[in-house]
Amino acid sequence: MKLLEPGAELDGFAIEECIHSGGMAHVYRVHYANGQPDPGFDMAMKVPRMTPGDGAENIVSFEVECQIMQALHGSHVPRFVAAGDLLNVPYLVMEYIVGHTLDHWINAEVRPSMDEIARLGAAMARAAHALHQQNTVHLDLKPANVLFRPDGSAVLLDFGLSCHAHYPDLLAEQLRKAVGSPTWIAPEQVVGVRGDPRSDIFAIGVMLYELCTGELPFGSPQTAGGLRQRLWMDPTPPRKINPDIPAWLQEVVLRCLEPEAAQRYSSAALLAFDLTHPTQVLITERGINTRGTGFWVHFKRWIKAAGMHYQPSPLAAQQADEVPIVMVAIPHKDVTDATLYSLRQAVARSLGTRPGARLACVTVISSGQTSSSDDHKSETSVHRRYLSSLRQWAQPLDHPGHQTSYHVLESGDVAQALLNYANGNDVSVIVVGAATHGLKTQRFVATVPIKVAMDAPCTVILVKQALPFAQLGEPPQEDDGSDEDSTTNSKATFGDDLGPLG
Repeated sequence: MKLLEPGAELDGFAIEECIHSGGMAHVYRVHYANGQPDPGFDMAMKVPRMTPGDGAENIVSFEVECQIMQALHGSHVPRFVAAGDLLNVPYLVMEYIVGHTLDHWINAEVRPSMDEIARLGAAMARAAHALHQQNTVHLDLKPANVLFRPDGSAVLLDFGLSCHAHYPDLLAEQLRKAVGSPTWIAPEQVVGVRGDPRSDIFAIGVMLYELCTGELPFGSPQTAGGLRQRLWMDPTPPRKINPDIPAWLQEVVLRCLEPEAAQRYSSAALLAFDLTHPTQVLITERGINTRGTGFWVHFKRWIKAAGMHYQPSPLAAQQADEVPIVMVAIPHKDVTDATLYSLRQAVARSLGTRPGARLACVTVISSGQTSSSDDHKSETSVHRRYLSSLRQWAQPLDHPGHQTSYHVLESGDVAQALLNYANGNDVSVIVVGAATHGLKTQRFVATVPIKVAMDAPCTVILVKQALPFAQLGEPPQEDDGSDEDSTTNSKATFGDDLGPLG
């Protein structure tokens, strides 16, 4: 199809300038014609190329994008406006978003700082996680398809190669070959497996590698044999190319680039968590190695890859839900032993049913707690003391396969601090102790647990305190007839100088 001229009209849309001309489509700025008010945001129209020399994948991918765009929602994808009929003039009108694609940073003369790379990677991972929660895998993540808004959040573009679990996979049915951009395609895509959300994590790893080193981990292969090498090959360790890369960042990047999907991050939310909390990253040999992977390791992987049967993964949303981030809110003052024990038991049950889940232990202290200038009250000293208490509380929760991190937040509003943490880190489950105030009191005073339960973006488990078995033989306190919780225990000090959580 020839280029549309500025000023032309198509199905009630007035064409403006062409802002992109690619191998598969042209993109134009548009607005409603005939004075009809715009929808409250700028619009762009995407028209597929359909000349005799263009492949069938142009039309198929256009159908896929029209189908998927109408099913997606949220701030990480452009808003859908309208679509044209293939029998007449095919087009797709969507929200036009102002910002820079990742190419802006990759092609910059000065390489971004490590903090900036982590910020960009976390934004991409959050956007991918939001997509996976809608049972969609992008499968064509690359610098040109990731746009960053001025506020730093990422928007994913171009869903022509994507896969939605609830719609027919037209590309797999009609093309019968590996589909994707050779530089960023994941190993399982090379052998025809589509729909695994960890394929997007691999692509994010490729982009992080290039941001860190200025090089591509696997080059730009143009043959099937070149593509297949990533089924068993590891790239050169980033720190061998750029010694300034910290070990924790190399650990994250190389974990994303593992040949087997099961060895990568289980969800994009876990990737975003590590990029946001570098001090909590568990550094293994993968993070400190600068020599690269030896020949025999690659040879064994080659043998294994030759006989491996790749299976489709579960639904993207299901896989993300099976490896959640579980947050437990630990009070730090005037908390009973029974409450601490009950919280630990509830967390153990939650982790036991979710292999691979990540546990975030969080406590909130007053902003003024670290304002004193004496050494005992210094920020480092206070945080270290509370972090030590969190680790001591979590020590009995030594579950293989679960990574635990510890966080001390400062805020005058405990409930809001917990909610902000849950929202900012894609927390799936919040475990918090139920308030010990009586029901009559709670009708007038909203406790921290009640506020969290009312406004949380995820599941909240309210834990009522219970005595450990070792203390069940102690004589109970007589009931005084009030509606307060009649269970009493010795008070445990979790830090000092502060009030209870709820």
